[in-house]
Amino acid sequence: MSLAYAMGNLGGGGGGAAGGDFSFIIMMAVLFGIFYFLLIRPQQKKQKEVKDMIANLAHGDLVMTSGGIQGKVVALTETVVTIEIADKVKIKVGRNFIGVVLQKATKE
Repeated sequence: MSLAYAMGNLGGGGGGAAGGDFSFIIMMAVLFGIFYFLLIRPQQKKQKEVKDMIANLAHGDLVMTSGGIQGKVVALTETVVTIEIADKVKIKVGRNFIGVVLQKATKE
């Protein structure tokens, strides 16, 4: 008889589950909001800045590649940047491998 009573009490505890589901959904929405503002949004902003930096490359800019090579931009195409790393030494790298613009070209 006590087994039947225990089984009956297990089923009776399910009344609070509907409220628990709603609070779980709210908790997941709050966590998604936190992840969006702390992780996703800053990453998207950084990607936009890098894209703008690559699009605004100009002749004479001092750049550093993602491999650490520094040089001056001497030629540009849609996908390739030619960099002079020493006197009469030029290399070609993909635009996507430009890591940072160290100094913008001075306009004279």
